[in-house]
Amino acid sequence: MELTPLVQPGQQIIERYGPSGFRVSGTVYPGPVLVFPDRTLVWADAMFTEAGLAPVVAHGGVELLLLGLGRHMAPVVAALRATLKGHGIVIEAMETGAACRTYNVLLAEDRRVAAALLPPV
Repeated sequence: MELTPLVQPGQQIIERYGPSGFRVSGTVYPGPVLVFPDRTLVWADAMFTEAGLAPVVAHGGVELLLLGLGRHMAPVVAALRATLKGHGIVIEAMETGAACRTYNVLLAEDRRVAAALLPPV
């Protein structure tokens, strides 16, 4: 019997995270990142605002956005939640480690997920 891989070739898997950044599918990214199933971007405007998350909306096809807030939790501003919901995106905030693990599981389930991640400092 042949087993089907959990993640398809070319999909972005979060392999490692730490205070200095992330390793995604073999590539090291210093600092904050935006991870989509098909690509990872350095998150230059790493702010949890409409402008900071504009690349997620522009990417399209995202139904769930995981916010990795470092080692701290904070509520998502209602206006930002409403703006993203208007684009069909549900937003969930959590610690970065939890966001990385959740992203990988949801990706393996072929969900339309993305992650906006701050290093855990």
